[in-house]
Amino acid sequence: MTGDARDRPVTALVTGANQGIGREIAARLAGLGMTVLLGARDPRRGEEAARALRAAGGDVRAVLLDVTDAVSIKGAAQHVGERFGVLDVLVNNAGILGDPAGQAPGTAELDVVRQVFETNVFGVIGVTTAMIPYLLRSPAGRVVNVTSGLGSLTLMSEPEGLFGGRPASVAYVPSKTALNSLTVQYARELRPHGILVNAADPGLCATAFTRGVPGVTRTAADGAAIAVRLATLPADGPTGGCFGESGPLPW
Repeated sequence: MTGDARDRPVTALVTGANQGIGREIAARLAGLGMTVLLGARDPRRGEEAARALRAAGGDVRAVLLDVTDAVSIKGAAQHVGERFGVLDVLVNNAGILGDPAGQAPGTAELDVVRQVFETNVFGVIGVTTAMIPYLLRSPAGRVVNVTSGLGSLTLMSEPEGLFGGRPASVAYVPSKTALNSLTVQYARELRPHGILVNAADPGLCATAFTRGVPGVTRTAADGAAIAVRLATLPADGPTGGCFGESGPLPW
């Protein structure tokens, strides 16, 4: 999906896009000819990132958007409505890991858990709900929720599997499981309108998010690829699924 018959720019909003995988998603969507709204809660960092991507030839515009702030979400939605009137692609990329020390099941700190869910779950609900009126105006709306394989109940339940050695978490991991469930619910709601909603697992990539994790060789650009693919699905593409670079992931 790189355009439509009404001869207007295809618009995309990427949250948490001033760095890492979000920035790469924004860059790739702009490279496809989309007008990309680069959401960032820090206006200076957002504008710096947008300026750099514009210098590379993309139509990228910074938008102040803190997904944990209802006023900020409302302002971003008003900007979309007043400036474009329609939104074709929404990528819910903003997410936080939270303090790992407060996430062990036996010593969990509820403030840490709440903080993680505020961004990773409630933020997605707030932004998506605010943008649905504009997605409904698109002839080919797409929503992509950036998740993690850690959110898979199946994969996390295998003691000898990929994540068998990972420490248990009651914040980040369950937040991504909840995000996967939200993906299914939004897909059910929006399917009759032709809007496809999927979750994208970028995999482990070398970004600020994974600083300190040894042996990570995949780049942010590698991680962005699956989100971009889901953001540009044809009309007969899947909806309500979770996908990594190798294909569908189990719930």
